[in-house]
Amino acid sequence: MSEILIDQPIDKLVITEMFHEQYYDSNVWSSTFYLGFPILKCPLDLWIYQELIYKIKPKVIIETGTFFGGSAWYLLNCQLSSGVKDGMIITIDVEQRVTLKHPNITQIIGMSTHPGSVYTCFDIVGKLGGPVIIILDSDHSKENVLAELDLYAKFVTKDSYLIVEDTNLNNNLLHTDEFDGPKEALDEWLPEHTNEFEVDKSCEKFMMTFNPGGYLRRL
Repeated sequence: MSEILIDQPIDKLVITEMFHEQYYDSNVWSSTFYLGFPILKCPLDLWIYQELIYKIKPKVIIETGTFFGGSAWYLLNCQLSSGVKDGMIITIDVEQRVTLKHPNITQIIGMSTHPGSVYTCFDIVGKLGGPVIIILDSDHSKENVLAELDLYAKFVTKDSYLIVEDTNLNNNLLHTDEFDGPKEALDEWLPEHTNEFEVDKSCEKFMMTFNPGGYLRRL
């Protein structure tokens, strides 16, 4: 058995970032499945999601970005397992790659920022009430994320969460193509809403997350 000698201790943060980059570059996240459905998320974040859902017991979870529906099914099963049997998962995407047939799933085909999409969410939340969790994972351009933040933050109920996904992109942690994306949108938006939301670092307890600084708790 060979020995690896390290002259100086390696900072834990450096190790985490090295693993994060290695994990992301392996592209394994694009071939991760939930009950056979692709789910393009980090499993460590998914564990945090189920903890939040069990604690908050949201009546409505709104996610922007359906893709092939894995996250919608995952969120639904977490919601049902938490004891919420009459809730709703609202999932929004510009493209219909899959048809999600379940009475507790509302699938919206269209832009998340379109007035029709927002009104449908408003109507459902008005009927079912809260708590409400929001997960933003559609078009990752700064402009779109800013628009989603302005439109969907108002749905989040006290002590619930607004989650901005993939804030690790754009050389913030990963050497991806440079563009202004989710983190840049959040950096611009959050300072004007510190009386409404705070970053909950406890949601990053597993050290690696695709959403660093992206777990916002409603005050």
